[in-house]
Order: sequence, then structure tokens, then C-alpha cells
Amino acid sequence: MSAATAAPRRRFTRPVPVSVNGVAIAGADIVRETQHHPADDPDQAWEQATRALAIRELLSQEADRLGIVAEPIEDEEGRVETEQEARYRQLIEQEVVVPSADEETCRRYYTRNIARFRTPDLCEAAHILLPAAPGDAAARTQARETATALIATLQQRPEDFVALAAHHSACASAGQGGNLGQLSPGQTVPEFDAALRAMTPGAVHPEPVESRYGIHVVRLDRRIEGRALPFEMVRARIAQYLDESVRRRALRQYVSVLAGRAQVAGVDLAPAAGPLLR
Repeated sequence: MSAATAAPRRRFTRPVPVSVNGVAIAGADIVRETQHHPADDPDQAWEQATRALAIRELLSQEADRLGIVAEPIEDEEGRVETEQEARYRQLIEQEVVVPSADEETCRRYYTRNIARFRTPDLCEAAHILLPAAPGDAAARTQARETATALIATLQQRPEDFVALAAHHSACASAGQGGNLGQLSPGQTVPEFDAALRAMTPGAVHPEPVESRYGIHVVRLDRRIEGRALPFEMVRARIAQYLDESVRRRALRQYVSVLAGRAQVAGVDLAPAAGPLLR
């Protein structure tokens, strides 16, 4: 591509001085922080890093004002907080009220989102794999033709599947008549998943199914519908999710209050979306 036709390179916006209540945040610190905020757009990474450092400076100043002394704790894996991490935690525990989700709230969430709390659907399936690399057009054409012929045979004599799998399939399942056992969504490649979803139990897919492994002849033997999980089994998970959601919202509101009282330059702390601390 010539210089005349090359796409223009996006310019990185010149950063402006950043400070919180007169305390400057150095550009070198922002540069180091950007590694924790990967983004395709360098301006976006810079903005996220700047916000993160400004929020931490805001919290640090508030901890100073309240006279909070760091008392680091150790987690179950033996990791110990830094003094700054301890100060942030103690400040938030002291100043941010986060109510826990009660039984009624958890049950209401469970009822409204019952579809989220189900075991996955299962499919019992078998296949015949005719291997062909994605970039090998000749091999894929040949495999597709063979698969089409096998499907035609199986439409007439479905009982031949075991013998055909043993003779043609390059999958380890060939020794079990192509049987793959029970499959849950996402356990196979997307093309295979999609084929199973569209099939009727007991049928062979009418067309060859292509994937990065080659060409498949697919048979769906049985579909087992997922079932709803009882509330008692998921109550702890729901409570954890709701408590964390409330905590994030309360923390954003707290930061917004602090930012509203502070003199902040060079960064906008109003849209406090995403994680505030790392």
C-alpha cells in the first residue's frame, strides 16, 4: 500500500495537566497506569488511567482528612494488602453503607430471572468426521462430497451409521460408532452446536456440517431439556451478585459526592462507570 493510499494514523491527543485539590498527577504515573487499562484507542486508555489515578488520589485525601490509619489484612491465600489498599478499604467500610440483600429481594430476583437459573440443555449425538484443513480447498471439496454421499446412504439405511463411522471417521469416537455422549452448549465448535439446535432427535443432519476440523455427518440421538435450579441452590449466588451490584453503585455515588466537593482539573470524574479501584 502506497503512502498516498494508506489509512491515516490516529493521533494521540496531547494530555492536559491533571490535579485533585491542587495535587498534580504526573504524566509518567498515568503512562504506567495505562498498562492496566488496555484499549484499542490510546486516548481511551489514557482517559481510563487518568480517572483511576484521580479517584485514588481523591480517596487518599479523604482518608487523610478522616485520619484513617492503615491496618493491612491478609487473605486466605496469604496475600497482604499494601498500606494504601488498606486505607481505601477502611475508608469505604467506614463511609459507604452497603445493605445486604434479604431473603425477599433474592427470591424476587430469582422469580424475575428464572431462565438464568437452569441446568443447560444436553444433546446426545454422534458424528462422522472427514478431516480437511480450512485452507485446503481440494480436501474440503472431497470431504464434502463424501459426507453428502454418506448422508444419502444413511437416509436409506440409518442402521449403517456405526459401520460408516468406524470406516470413515477420523475422530476417536469412531470406535464407539461415532457416539459423542452428552454434549452441553459450547462444548463443541459453534457450527456443530448450531446444527444440533436445528435438528430433530433421531435424525441425521441433511447437509454436511463444516468446522475447522473438517466436514461432519451429524446425528442427534436425544435432547435433554434443562431444568430449573431450586432457589435454595442458587440463593447464595444471587445474594453475592446483588450485594456486589449495590456495592459498586454505592461506591460510584460516594466518589461522585467527593468529586463534587473537590477541585478536579484535567479529568471528568462524573461518569464513574467500570471498576473504580483495581
